[in-house]
Amino acid sequence: MRALRQRAERTPPSRERYVDLLRAAAITAVVLGHWLISVIGYDTRGQLTGYSALGSLPWAYPITWLAQVMPLFFIVGGYANAASLASHRRRGGDTVTWLQDRGGRLVRPTTTLFLVLAAGALVARLAGAAPGLTRLAVWTASIPLWFLSAYLVVILLTPFMYRVHQRFGWRALLVQTVLVALGDLARLSGMAALGAGNFLFGWLAIHQVGFAWRDGRLPSRPRVWVPLLAAGLAALVLLTVVGPYPVSMIDVSGERLQNASPPSLGLLAATVFQLGLVLMLRDPAERWLRRSRPWQAVVAVNAVVLTVFLWHMSAVLLLVGVLNALHALPTPAVATRDWWLWRAPWLMALMLILAGLVAVFGRIELRSVHRPAPSGRLPSWLVRAITTPAVRAGLTVAALTAVVAGLLSNSLAPRTGDYLAGMPAAGLLAYLIGAAVLRLLRSAPAADAVRCERIGARRPVTGRGPPVSGFPTWFRHCRRGPA
Repeated sequence: MRALRQRAERTPPSRERYVDLLRAAAITAVVLGHWLISVIGYDTRGQLTGYSALGSLPWAYPITWLAQVMPLFFIVGGYANAASLASHRRRGGDTVTWLQDRGGRLVRPTTTLFLVLAAGALVARLAGAAPGLTRLAVWTASIPLWFLSAYLVVILLTPFMYRVHQRFGWRALLVQTVLVALGDLARLSGMAALGAGNFLFGWLAIHQVGFAWRDGRLPSRPRVWVPLLAAGLAALVLLTVVGPYPVSMIDVSGERLQNASPPSLGLLAATVFQLGLVLMLRDPAERWLRRSRPWQAVVAVNAVVLTVFLWHMSAVLLLVGVLNALHALPTPAVATRDWWLWRAPWLMALMLILAGLVAVFGRIELRSVHRPAPSGRLPSWLVRAITTPAVRAGLTVAALTAVVAGLLSNSLAPRTGDYLAGMPAAGLLAYLIGAAVLRLLRSAPAADAVRCERIGARRPVTGRGPPVSGFPTWFRHCRRGPA
């Protein structure tokens, strides 16, 4: 607690604490939402199965206009990524190093989940578990990974998209919105493949809103948030109640069009509505977060927020496994009184299990914030090779691409299937290679440090001292003197 209090007290006055609150609230909403609508039961053969209860609760569809918080998370991500990139560059860092650090913070905790799930599936298969059931278990526990693959792609494109934003401003967002509309038109016309680009254009457009907020183009004034709130709500009603879009912003099976997979104009309208609400609440929330206890709570959640997100469906898997082994798994019909009564102990049990998982795996996320210590075991020729600017950039992009490919391979694979490790072997291998290369790049001495040492200088002190005229940029960060 003392370390947490000190961390909260060291928060600079200029930090937008509201952004941290929104991130914590969004992930908490995702976790509780997944738990609340999860239905676990048995099929006609007596095998465990699961599905979403939302399809049986049509009255709850309008609630998803607020409950679908992935747009909010991408807005917050846009704000945070723009702030982080700008700060990194002010300290003398380059784009490649930023990508390594930003990606590494997400990849290391995710790698732990991947390895645990693969090892657990392998042990289950060797113990005689049915292949289909093993795959279903891994698929359930890895549901959060679809989001991570989309977010890593957005991070990879952030340096380029932020330059686009700085040059074109709102025009860039308008172009992306038009592309989403064209994708929706293709899907409505029966050409779903042509609408797949919305997976990229939709999330990039929402992420771009965070850039505008970070640059001060979205002040929390009534003349800004009132039109956003009204226009977003009006667009939602027109697109869903009157138009062809589903009312639910969370995917429901059987719908002709989905709003979230991929993002649609309906989801963009919900984003505008949520943005108006967020800006309306900003000033009172910032005042509240100046208090010690609320801010400490936000800092505590954000310290392990990725761990909470990654492992919350594993908590479901563990609880169902125990109850099933004890022949004590309740299976009331969805939306009945007994089903609603079962939600309370169900949620409380999951919270306790998730708390244990966070206690075990949360420290990995805490360590992933920092770069691994430079490895002295690397051959000098390898260090020179991977710190060459072109090679370093290419390997970084390739590593993140391999990680995304591995995540997508698992998410796109069928819910049941015969996989030895519970997921496609090629995807698992691609992910692990990408994660290993990214860690190698992060643990190798920085390129500037290598070049400084070659001229007999100490390691670079990034961002300190005035530029030395007449020398290359990298040399300006060398502290001259004996090595």
